[in-house]
Amino acid sequence: MDRRVALSDLVGHLGFEGSSIEQDIMITGIVLDSRQVLPGNLFVALRGGNTDGHRYIAGAIQRGAAAIVGTEVLGETEVPYFRVEDGRVALATLAAAFLDFPARRLTVIGVTGTDGKTTTANLIYSILQSAGLRTGIITTVNAVIGDQQLDTGFHVTTPEAPQVQSYLAQMVTAGLTHVILETTSHGLSQQRVANCEFDLGVVTNITHEHLDYHGSYEAYRAAKASLFTSLAQTHPKELGIPRAAILNRDDVSYEFLNRITTVRKVKYGLNDDGDVSAREITYHKECTRFLAVGREYEIPVECHLVGEFNVYNCLAAIAVTVDGLGLPPSSAQAGIAALKGIPGRMEVIGLGQEFMAIVDFAHTPNALRRSLETARKMVPGRVIAVFGSAGLRDRDKRRMMAEFSTELADLSILTAEDPRTESLEGILMEMAAGAESRGGVENETFWCVPDRGAAIRFGISMAQPGDVVIACGKGHEQSMCFYETEYPWDDRTAMQAALAENLKISGPEMPYLPTQDDRG
Repeated sequence: MDRRVALSDLVGHLGFEGSSIEQDIMITGIVLDSRQVLPGNLFVALRGGNTDGHRYIAGAIQRGAAAIVGTEVLGETEVPYFRVEDGRVALATLAAAFLDFPARRLTVIGVTGTDGKTTTANLIYSILQSAGLRTGIITTVNAVIGDQQLDTGFHVTTPEAPQVQSYLAQMVTAGLTHVILETTSHGLSQQRVANCEFDLGVVTNITHEHLDYHGSYEAYRAAKASLFTSLAQTHPKELGIPRAAILNRDDVSYEFLNRITTVRKVKYGLNDDGDVSAREITYHKECTRFLAVGREYEIPVECHLVGEFNVYNCLAAIAVTVDGLGLPPSSAQAGIAALKGIPGRMEVIGLGQEFMAIVDFAHTPNALRRSLETARKMVPGRVIAVFGSAGLRDRDKRRMMAEFSTELADLSILTAEDPRTESLEGILMEMAAGAESRGGVENETFWCVPDRGAAIRFGISMAQPGDVVIACGKGHEQSMCFYETEYPWDDRTAMQAALAENLKISGPEMPYLPTQDDRG
């Protein structure tokens, strides 16, 4: 996007008087990585956990930065320097201002929660499309702008503010009117979605996750809650959509979110005291059916996503679109039915085997519990779970996930999931301790298999007709991190490779991981 904006106009949004700024400086972009600076860019120096952008100011200037924003007191610089209190707030403000605040010309729906964000966002997207609305979506999987699908990164997080604002600007240019934006706790706490001018916010649930970053459940919940407190500050828009918070009545977060939210609230859940609820739920191997009941409507729903947790996701999507946006219930019914599946979410992998094979993104204790409960309902035989727990992340998850699997699965295979710079052996030992605390016996009910490909193969080798092998934790992700290197990895490809080998038919090769070299 070829755009030039006067420096004085940009920093005016940060509270700096335009009269004191050289008027002839034109800014060509907002950048937070000094390596990406191009001539005319404004470089925002951020201090993070592993690096400090202020160390790279000289390099940014050498590459052509026309101005610098930072939080430290500096001496004289070759280009204008503006000191701010919060670098991330400044980055988000500058990114939005540079593109003339694109969110103000869109109806913006924010989706947050621990589990189910991507699924709920895609359900809302499908409903809006069924209603004939020109809609974009930004999730941790991809961004969809018209016919374009753009990758948003290796792992699960909200893109940085300049990228988010760029997507929104592209949507405005493409003539879109609505956007669904998946908002992670990191994205909220790091101001990546500031100035996104949310009209509606929806929460799926808030359970144990990211406590390594936030420090406590209360701090994690507060980060999620900022989506709902921001609704009251949204800039007035011509579209005039009434602000609304869509809250899960059955979740432990409800009382807190209900108390701190000042805009209109819509409650959903399986109980009758919600504004949107579900009755007559029936679970089938390939779909879930129920009656969605609102204050003034009842609609039969057929969802191709299985499990009780997807009933909740559907109810959230209905509450957003019907109760929040005022769309006809028939659009919600059609949109949910039209969504056939989401990559890496309870995705069935079939090559003609006599048992089920599933890949799922469940990477939190709660998500793993729900996935295993759902898998149990799908087959008459055993549940064989393959999963790991990430390195340099919340350590409490490791024991908890192994405990849940020991209780809910018949057989558990503990393996790698992005160990990063941590000892994979150490992670597996912590998980094994969790399994043993619930009566698990190593090499009888659970196994530690460091190589993820070998773990999936092992699960497949044990499966009998009527069983299900479910690989959890990676889902749609396209890489796995060992040390500081991302290795190409796709659980779906790995599952297909293992199945093909077992069936002695042609199929993809098992992707390489460095743990393959350690098998002796």
